[in-house]
Amino acid sequence: MPNQFRLLGFLFILMISSCNTIEPPKEKEVAEFITNWHKAAADANINSYFGMMSEDAIYIGTDASERWTKKEFFQFCEPHFAKGKAWDFKAFDRKIYFSEDGKTAWFNELLNTWMGVCRASGVIRNENNTLLITHYHLSVTIKNEKVKEFLQINQN
Repeated sequence: MPNQFRLLGFLFILMISSCNTIEPPKEKEVAEFITNWHKAAADANINSYFGMMSEDAIYIGTDASERWTKKEFFQFCEPHFAKGKAWDFKAFDRKIYFSEDGKTAWFNELLNTWMGVCRASGVIRNENNTLLITHYHLSVTIKNEKVKEFLQINQN
């Protein structure tokens, strides 16, 4: 009888531990998550947008001065979101990569924006089966043949 209890105990522990297994996200799930994050900005849904970012998130914008913590970025964004529309970025080329353990994904994307085509990259963490953006970097793209012209504008 004692061996039966050990076996039952082992099976119970195995069953409980399998219930708490964190499944690594799939590429489609991560792609939808990023798209929904961009959509939250387009819809000016500040709670959803910032709810999809980790507490230690960093957002780097197109201006050299734009390196924000989540709290700083929230303060910057709040008046824009309060107007009912923030920005509407539409990805048209996105690549997603995963760490070996599946807990971290990073991506780069090209976006149609009000600034023209932009490039962005980001890092997403899987925390207790919840995806969260921890780092996002947005940059304006410039065609190589226009760099000299850009440099003249940028120096003024």
